[in-house]
Amino acid sequence: MNIDTPDWVRDAIFYQIFPDRFAKSERFGEDYPLKPSNLQKWGSTPTLHGFQGGDLLGVIEKLDYLQELGINAIYFNPIFASASNHRYHTHDYYVVDPILGGNRAFKEMLEAAHARNIRVILDGVFNHASRGFFQFNHLMECGHESPYINWFHVHNWPINAFAHNQAPNYDAWWGLHSLPKFNTDNQAVREYLLAVGEYWLKQGIDGWRLDVPNEIDDDAFWQEFRRRCKAINPDAYIVGELWHEAHRWLQGDQFDGQMNYMFTRAVMGYFSGHRMDQSDTVKSGLGFIHALNATHFAETLDHVFNKLYDPEIVFCLMNMLSSHDVPRMLSIANLDKTAVRLMFMCQMTVPGVPNIYYGDEVGLAGQHDPDCRRAFPWHDESVWDRELLDLVKQLIKLRHEHAVLRRGNFRILYANEHVMMYQREFEGETAVIAFNSAEHKEKIVAPPSIENRLSEKLMLAGQDFIAGKSYTINGRSGRIWVS
Repeated sequence: MNIDTPDWVRDAIFYQIFPDRFAKSERFGEDYPLKPSNLQKWGSTPTLHGFQGGDLLGVIEKLDYLQELGINAIYFNPIFASASNHRYHTHDYYVVDPILGGNRAFKEMLEAAHARNIRVILDGVFNHASRGFFQFNHLMECGHESPYINWFHVHNWPINAFAHNQAPNYDAWWGLHSLPKFNTDNQAVREYLLAVGEYWLKQGIDGWRLDVPNEIDDDAFWQEFRRRCKAINPDAYIVGELWHEAHRWLQGDQFDGQMNYMFTRAVMGYFSGHRMDQSDTVKSGLGFIHALNATHFAETLDHVFNKLYDPEIVFCLMNMLSSHDVPRMLSIANLDKTAVRLMFMCQMTVPGVPNIYYGDEVGLAGQHDPDCRRAFPWHDESVWDRELLDLVKQLIKLRHEHAVLRRGNFRILYANEHVMMYQREFEGETAVIAFNSAEHKEKIVAPPSIENRLSEKLMLAGQDFIAGKSYTINGRSGRIWVS
């Protein structure tokens, strides 16, 4: 099968925004209606049901910050009308949540982002809706006589949508009463969801991140979703939330890529190792993360980037370090800032598209949700890790400047217990990246296959990388050379 993925994704640096917690505008009450009054104070401890009032106008006001960081693509967690702060409980797939500013604010934000050449993809939650979704609410009002009876999987009547001491008597995601699962075998449901996918692409979005798509266990549905979306925008990026090997969905007829949590586990296992705080990883899709030595880390990266998928797919893997579903990287690293810096160095120098979860670049911590969904600390910049922010900016700039870091192949050059080194090549340009996870110094030797003289990056007094020459890698550090 011919695999065709969007070319622009290879050059993208994504920034993931959890809308309620990224930025809050004061423009509400001027051109936009006032927000509800019962909002938590910005920066307060996140709760399961509390709203802190982030919005899309706030995102517009922070586009300068994102552009200075080097971001050229945004992935939004759900933005549609919902009675949850994370908005995975969708009430209306055609209405942007009024607390976010509604459809008008979204249009303004999308135009502002596109004016800066920043792409925008949305979160598509198509496996389940909510109790407030019109067709499900119809079932609660009309019972078994509702015309929408076949939109969901109801086992008996009346519907038990709120008695949480009893299991729901309909199929619900993870057995949660608030998340009734769609019956996607129903043609009306299929058409509704496919039309949603088309509608927002027609409004100008650049793709979809698909929530738990494996739980719509139907290749034909996703094949049709791809056909319909690509007919509107052939360059639309379709990426699935798939936590493990996902070859079934990544053969060119369904998704362009996956959220690459295989990479996440590997970098955590190598750079943090036995230092990891795993008190909350087991509560998330990450599960238990095994500590890796450099040899095992190298083998894992080689497997993911060279053996598992077609190269077209590899360049569209969304490489994660944190997300709204897992503890933040700094917390898993047990507040080890050195490990965090090394993880970013790796993320920005391997194949695939980097995704920065908002706030990670300034050292925001957080355990399992809702703690990993803290407000961005605009209100207190004194807590920002400026050294980390500067490094992330440098790494993104380096990636933008050198196509080899975005489009090059991937080859392991060397690995032992602590040190691993890989090479990337593209159209005559070469990059070599080396890491040392040990506390002590280690030596590496530039292999004879290196034909170009490579310049050291990030280090002001660096050494050129020349075949046959030996180099010291300090403990808990990394080095980057590019021709």
